[in-house]
Amino acid sequence: MHPISYFQAIVLGLLQGAAELFPISSLGHSVVLPRLLGWNIHQNDDYFLTFLVATHLATAIVLAGFFWRDWVRIARGVGRSLRDREIAPGDSDARLGWLLVVGTIPAGLLGLTLEHALRKVFASPQSAAAFLVLNGLMLFAAEALRRRAPGTDALLAGAQADIRLSNRLRWRDAIGVGTAQALALLPGFSRSGATMGGGLLAGLSNEDAARFAFLLATPIIGAAALLKLPDLAGHQGDGVRGPALVGALCAAVTAWLAVRFLMRFFETNRLTPFAVYCVIAGITLSIIFALT
Repeated sequence: MHPISYFQAIVLGLLQGAAELFPISSLGHSVVLPRLLGWNIHQNDDYFLTFLVATHLATAIVLAGFFWRDWVRIARGVGRSLRDREIAPGDSDARLGWLLVVGTIPAGLLGLTLEHALRKVFASPQSAAAFLVLNGLMLFAAEALRRRAPGTDALLAGAQADIRLSNRLRWRDAIGVGTAQALALLPGFSRSGATMGGGLLAGLSNEDAARFAFLLATPIIGAAALLKLPDLAGHQGDGVRGPALVGALCAAVTAWLAVRFLMRFFETNRLTPFAVYCVIAGITLSIIFALT
């Protein structure tokens, strides 16, 4: 008997791959969906956490593959800065690389120290539904409070995305955006949503905020999955490896479709539709859980 059936693995994998990149919280949806469908799956079950390792690793691999040309340039830029012991003026790839490093540190530290405690306390469908509402309000606030530097967009209109990012973001902005990722430790808050919101507050366009969010998420999601990968290979993976593989493949498909869609969507659109969805879904789920 598999603690997670193959059908459940397909549904959860498809959901995780899309919801991880859409600013609607994959963890929150993974908490509320089993309750809605009457599945005997709980977010803190060891086998479920092991299953999520595979789906998160698949998502990280998809992100790395989608932006592989960017990562090659960034890696070369960081290499140049290490060789020269400085970030050369105009080396946007090197500066972007170190901005990503700076942004990754706070989220990594907070994840290592707080993840277990926060999931244990808040891993309930009721909490996830409430945090979904707060996630929607956060997205609304980010769009309402977004700030732009006058004239900068016109100056950089023809530049590559990495040049726009490296010119617009300051070091403290990278720290703030990276720290915002820690909100995703609470089921119902979206990693990509918090990061995009932080990017908007730092003065990025929706398109560049999304790109920076996906670049910043890749090492965090990948490192977290690799850190727990031994659990999948060990005894905690017994009975889960088959469904985890199927779930990972499904997550990879929807993650690829999601990142392609979102990078085009944010060329002309905002976070507002996702904010509306999160508020409505969170309120509706809260009512359902209160009545059942």
